Amino acid sequence: MSFALVLLPDFTLILIGAVLRRWVRFDEGFWAGLEKLVYFVLFPALLFHSTATARFDRTQTGAFVAAGCSITLLGFVLGYAARLVYRDGDATFASGVQTAFRFNSYLALAVAGRIGGNSGIALMALLLGTNVPLSNVLAVYSLARHGRIGLWGAMLRNPLILATLGGLVCNAAGITLPEFIDATLMRLGAASIALGLIAVGAGLRAEGANAPKPLIAWWLLVKLALLPGLGLMLAAKIGFEDLARETLVVFAALPTASSAYILATRMGGNGPLVAFLISAGTLVSVLTLPFWLWLSR
Repeated sequence: MSFALVLLPDFTLILIGAVLRRWVRFDEGFWAGLEKLVYFVLFPALLFHSTATARFDRTQTGAFVAAGCSITLLGFVLGYAARLVYRDGDATFASGVQTAFRFNSYLALAVAGRIGGNSGIALMALLLGTNVPLSNVLAVYSLARHGRIGLWGAMLRNPLILATLGGLVCNAAGITLPEFIDATLMRLGAASIALGLIAVGAGLRAEGANAPKPLIAWWLLVKLALLPGLGLMLAAKIGFEDLARETLVVFAALPTASSAYILATRMGGNGPLVAFLISAGTLVSVLTLPFWLWLSR
């Protein structure tokens, strides 16, 4: 089957979200509530269940996590490389550069589930659990001159991090989840994928490209082309097995996180620019993500 067709259901859900946001009269409170439900309840249930019940190759787990963190750090460095040319508009640059290394967790878990089932989700959860705090630190560092945010407290309360850590603790301790808890978490997790992708589509924006076009193009190139290429080389050099290699490349090829817009606006940055970069990256990834998945196999 074509890799584009493998991912078609996920991108179709994003399209459904975009259509619903623009042509169905749900108010803003509905969409805000949906995002909170997914972020604070459904996704944590999926992450906890996947990591608690997975069987990890412990001989390569450390190298796998290190490779994921290396990709995020490389994105940060490459994104900042544009500073050598673009020296104006500190708030604009600091807002946009985070889109070169942040990633969409909703799409990450959806694609991981498509390529590897529960094992793929568990591997992706490892990358999310370690790279969510790392990418937040790097993004806040970029915006620190334009506002303040309680970073460490927010990370300690981050439901994605807590759920992943809790699942890993249960896994390491050999705890078997009771059947009714296992079934409940599975149902919550199944709902999270569809609703999360619909929320991504609802957040797409067409306006806001108020920065030099070469700068926008560079950040999109870093996130959707350079990082997955580097991820593929890292996976080959380390010698990851099939699913780990594919998961790492998918992680590197993800479009940027919707939460980048929230951070930019909270810290006095250029929110419309970030909204445009999120939308453009998500749309371009319809083509690039299947391509990198094909190469990783």
